[in-house]
Amino acid sequence: MNKTPLALIALALSLAFTACSGAATKPEAPLEGARIGGAFALTDQNGKTVKDTDFAGQHRIVYFGYSYCPDVCPVDLQKIAAGFALFEKQQPERAARIQPIFITIDPTRDTPAVLKQYVGAFHPRLIGLTGTPAQIKAVADAYLVMYKAQKPVGADAKGYLVDHSRQAYLMGSKGEPIALLPYDGTPEQIAAEIDKWTA
Repeated sequence: MNKTPLALIALALSLAFTACSGAATKPEAPLEGARIGGAFALTDQNGKTVKDTDFAGQHRIVYFGYSYCPDVCPVDLQKIAAGFALFEKQQPERAARIQPIFITIDPTRDTPAVLKQYVGAFHPRLIGLTGTPAQIKAVADAYLVMYKAQKPVGADAKGYLVDHSRQAYLMGSKGEPIALLPYDGTPEQIAAEIDKWTA
C-alpha cells in the first residue's frame, strides 16, 4: 500500500487553497490615486438639480463636450453609447449600476431643453448636465478638462466652436477615477474596458 508523504499532501493542500482563494491580485487601475473628479451641483436635461452624491454607489462614465460640436462629440458619444449598450446586453445587472453622464462645456447654448433632445439621441440612460459658466468651469477644472470658445465670426454670433480636450472617464462607485475609456475604439473594446474595471 502506497503512503503519500506528508510533505506532498501539505503542498497539494497549499496549492488548492491558493487556487481557491483568488490570490491573483487585481491590477492597479490606470488612474488610481489621480486627483480627478469632485463635488458638483449641476442641472440635468429635465431642469432638475443633480449632485455628484446622487450617484453614490454607482460607477460613472463621464464625457465632456457640447451639443453644437459638428463632428468630434457626436462621434465620440455614439461610440461610447454603443460600447455601453453592448456591455448592457452582456452584463445587464452590472450595467444597471453604471451611470453614463454628458457634461456640457458650452452652458450658454446647452440649456436643459437642448440637452434633453441631444442626449436622447445616444442612449436612453445618458444624463446631460449643464449649469452656470462658473459651475461648468469648476467641474471641468476638477476633471482636468480644458476648453475655450472661439470668437464668433460673421453675423451668426451663436455659430462659434469650442475647443476642448477629449476624454471619457470611467469613475468608481465613490467618484474615484479608474480609467480612460477608448472613445475612439470599437464597441467591443469599450465594453471590454468597462467590464475589466467594474467586475
